Amino acid sequence: KILFEGTRATGLEAESGGDVFKIEAEEIVLCGGAINSPQLLMLSGVGPQAHLDDLGLSVVKDIPGVGQNLRDHPSAMVLYESHLDEPEANSPSLQVGMRFQTSGSTVHNDMQMSPILMTSEHRPAHVDLQEGVSYLGFSVALQKALTSGDISLRTAEPNDHPILNYDYLTHPEDLRRMREAVRLCIKITERTEFEEILKYRVQPSDEELNSDDLLNQWLLSNVSTQHHSSGTCKMGPGSDPMAVVDQDGKIHGMSHIRVVDASIMPDVVRANTNATTIMIAEKIAAQMTE
Repeated sequence: KILFEGTRATGLEAESGGDVFKIEAEEIVLCGGAINSPQLLMLSGVGPQAHLDDLGLSVVKDIPGVGQNLRDHPSAMVLYESHLDEPEANSPSLQVGMRFQTSGSTVHNDMQMSPILMTSEHRPAHVDLQEGVSYLGFSVALQKALTSGDISLRTAEPNDHPILNYDYLTHPEDLRRMREAVRLCIKITERTEFEEILKYRVQPSDEELNSDDLLNQWLLSNVSTQHHSSGTCKMGPGSDPMAVVDQDGKIHGMSHIRVVDASIMPDVVRANTNATTIMIAEKIAAQMTE
């Protein structure tokens, strides 16, 4: 946890090799990412007071936005059995993608579609893939979801994983856009150019495709992460009750502590998050060293 004197950060309590010890610091720069940064802040008494009280944690600063506004790119996998030979072990799992805007969407460039090998971490873990069969998937991912989730502590123990509630596709417009994108993906794969590549579609079924209600059920059962968690210590002005940090990564109402990672993005970017996170780090590092 982070140690405080009042609202000033003074150091850390850390564990290594079973030993617990304290480290004094002039300034704390928290870079735990969108999951671990809010977790560590809450363990240290910085976060929604009611939640911290429930876990018996001493409240250093009541900041309601810590752990809220969990953003990501929800995705679903349209899966095929393929005519292709099994790829070599070191073959890149993802090499090309299509960006587009769904019809009627108020958000520009809101969808991504990519053919993907099952060597990827995005493979559908709940689908029983037969040994020796070649599969090819198409990842359909919403790049600007209207829903957001939250992170909360399971217990006051730092080694207990927090509870991640992504709340994927609970907004009707998110479901509508995903339905359209899945159907477009399947329409593309029915072109003659794919005849020598794709053997048959494993999921979703024709029955699910032909019914909005059944396709909704399939999406909610198959939705997964693109590993782009963001937003849980969001940047914003002090007038925003859910803002956690200012434009310099400094936590509102506290001193000698900053958060510098994807958690301070107000919303997830319509892209992979690594380049934006690097930019955030370089900008704030430059301010710190001026």
